[in-house]
Amino acid sequence: MNVINLFKIALRALNGNKFRGFLTMLGIIIGVAAVITMLAIGQGSKKSIQDQISTMGSNMINIRPGTGQFGGVRQSAGSMQTLKLEDYEAIASQAEYISAATPEVSSSGQVIFGANNSPTSVYGVNPSYLEIRKYNISQGSMFTEMDVKTSAKVCVIGQTVVENLFTNGEDPVGQTIRFNKIPMRVVGVLESKGDNTMGMDQDDLVLAPYTTIQKRVLAITYIQSIAASAVSEDATEDAIAGIEEILRQRHKIGVGDEDDFNVRSQKELISMMSSTTDMMTILLACIAGISLLVGGIGIMNIMYVSVTERTREIGLRMSIGAKGIDILMQFLIEAILLSVTGGIIGVVIGISSAYLVKSILMWPIDIQIYTIILSFVVCSATGIFFGWYPAKKASDLDPIDALRYE
Repeated sequence: MNVINLFKIALRALNGNKFRGFLTMLGIIIGVAAVITMLAIGQGSKKSIQDQISTMGSNMINIRPGTGQFGGVRQSAGSMQTLKLEDYEAIASQAEYISAATPEVSSSGQVIFGANNSPTSVYGVNPSYLEIRKYNISQGSMFTEMDVKTSAKVCVIGQTVVENLFTNGEDPVGQTIRFNKIPMRVVGVLESKGDNTMGMDQDDLVLAPYTTIQKRVLAITYIQSIAASAVSEDATEDAIAGIEEILRQRHKIGVGDEDDFNVRSQKELISMMSSTTDMMTILLACIAGISLLVGGIGIMNIMYVSVTERTREIGLRMSIGAKGIDILMQFLIEAILLSVTGGIIGVVIGISSAYLVKSILMWPIDIQIYTIILSFVVCSATGIFFGWYPAKKASDLDPIDALRYE
């Protein structure tokens, strides 16, 4: 018996029990739809996180003080004073694979304009900060290197600060605001970047020359951190190695001794966040995949019932020349048709559900072609795996016993 005839026989058998066939496919449909939807949400979240981190500067490198121990007490990184302005100058002039660098000092407090005030953070940096953090100026201009050298009382503010202080629609550029009683003239306004992946408002900030913040706000001579930008994302590891070598030499750190600084890159953050989202996606897909297992068991159960109901039919086919392999293939094809048809319907429902989640809940989604291919492979494997034993049982029936079966 050829394969085409076997398909025709299988289709006629399934057509005779449409409702039972649909109920059998239901587990497969739900499983495939759930897997595709969960993977789309997981991959969408991963891509969204990567895109948001990239807007912060995917090749950005942060150098911060390390922890230290003095008098038997371990000090936190925030209280350490191991980074000096000379360290920044050495990195800026000597480090390879670095396109830009800036010292960083920061403070929190109230920013005031007229009768309006708002809590915010001020960051002392140099003009390269815009390039490193991927900020752009929407109004006015960035302060200059001359402003840094003269510790000028000028600043650039984010959109959130503009909204909180200039409530009457005033042009911020040229206005004087106060931060902790220190007047600063606004020379520019940053373009809006929105919240980052941790939910922090990237527009709620004030940028000023680091020398101004050091002398007039914090009264310190050291710097709290250094931000740098590698020439490319691929060169980040080489840039970090060069920075670490420069700082070890400057701080006279011997081989095997603990560094008094930490160097981290956005690439590490992307890797960590991606691995976390991947793990969660796999977990969700595995939970959804349980429906596929249940659906497969349903197929096996129905095929057992089908073999029992059609025992006399099997005996009749064998008595007129059908071989065991023909009977095996007939029932196996029925099982595969059930699973693959359920898989096709599940794929359509899964894709529709993913876009429904995007439109209603506004969650990011990313449907990968491999998830659809994987669904068909799993469906076919499910049909073969769970349909094999009932089909084998049918092919092993004795024709005479089958004809006598009531």
